[in-house]
Amino acid sequence: MHLNVNPNGTRRQLLRTAAVGGGTIAAATMLPTLAQAATSTATRTGAAVLGKSGPRQYVPGVDVLPDTSHASHDLAPHIRGYFEAKSTKNLDGQTSYFNARQFTYIDAILGWHWYSKADLAAALKTWYPTWPADEKSYPTRLLGDTTSAILIFTDTPGMFGPGQVRNYGAVNFNPDGTIGRWVDYWDARQFGVAGWQSEVEPPNNWPTDFRESAVGETASRQMQTVSRNLASVFKAGDITAAMELFSTDAVYEEVSAHIQITSASSIKAYLTKAAPILPYIGMTTGLRHVLGNDLGGGYEWTNATGPIPRGITALELDPWGKIERFSAVWNGALATNALLAEFAQYAIEH
Repeated sequence: MHLNVNPNGTRRQLLRTAAVGGGTIAAATMLPTLAQAATSTATRTGAAVLGKSGPRQYVPGVDVLPDTSHASHDLAPHIRGYFEAKSTKNLDGQTSYFNARQFTYIDAILGWHWYSKADLAAALKTWYPTWPADEKSYPTRLLGDTTSAILIFTDTPGMFGPGQVRNYGAVNFNPDGTIGRWVDYWDARQFGVAGWQSEVEPPNNWPTDFRESAVGETASRQMQTVSRNLASVFKAGDITAAMELFSTDAVYEEVSAHIQITSASSIKAYLTKAAPILPYIGMTTGLRHVLGNDLGGGYEWTNATGPIPRGITALELDPWGKIERFSAVWNGALATNALLAEFAQYAIEH
């Protein structure tokens, strides 16, 4: 089946076109296995490999090495080929990282969703010709392990709109190493509010099930405990109890509001003032899914009321299991300028 691609159409239109023909592409193409599509052992040895002339690039053409300080040693080499394939528009290579039987890919900001590997492959096939020749997708921070992780990565301008997109991907891996579930969270204000509005799915087309139950809770016991305890005290609005989970010199990031706060005392002051407007604090919030290992990961959350219905919180833990870095990500396009200004005002210390 031939897919007619209008280069001037929105990517939402392209993905709808692709979904119609996804099954045909899958039937016509035998995609290689993860091992077959992987790059050589020499190119999959992680972010800190040294070559003859110094550190080698994790993704060719990108002078960025991902921070792997809160990831298992095997996560960076395991996922490296995915970003290499995406950056070179290698369809078979990129889709080989997904499992045909256990598959979910959701963009939690646009509402795009695929429940079959074939449909995602069809969408990618229509998108590749629209991407700039020098496009790149590369991770900047990796949290967790090859069971589950939060992959913080960048898509360069032109791939999904005029702006750079900085994603927080909630990723679950299957026992065979393939990806079973991937959900992206990011701030659409970096994308551009008008661009986001042109691409976002209408409410009746949004997924009603983010399919966390399909992969189950596989995060480490420590990450589950910290995440559930934090979500619980946030739900109760108990800031004093929440601060017991943070290290003394913690860093707190409100990514979508462009706010960073350091030290437990300053974080407590901010949370005490900002709690009524923070989308992950209050009785209508809920924990959706936990990811990661004892070093790093975090949790997806929901909010049944207010303007921000969902988001993700990335956590980095110190050797004693305390939170040393907290990064909350949600769709800033859903917040008014006045609300964002209110976040900033609460961050001012007196």
